[in-house]
Amino acid sequence: LVGESGCGKSTSIQLLERFYSPAEGQVLVDGLDTKTLNLSWLRSQLGLVSQEPILFDCSISENIQYGDNSREVSQD
Repeated sequence: LVGESGCGKSTSIQLLERFYSPAEGQVLVDGLDTKTLNLSWLRSQLGLVSQEPILFDCSISENIQYGDNSREVSQD
């Protein structure tokens, strides 16, 4: 998701991740209202790289896996 400053990118992501609910209408993913989806599952399906990424003091592999201990990242 790219666009000019102030065009609503951050708001769209926050709505998609259900940080808050829309004042009107629905947010749909594959035709399903995000309010009906399991919040943990929904957020586990999304990835975000901010304009200024933050790296923790560990390997790149560990940074990629950070926060999701259920996934293994291939070294290939």
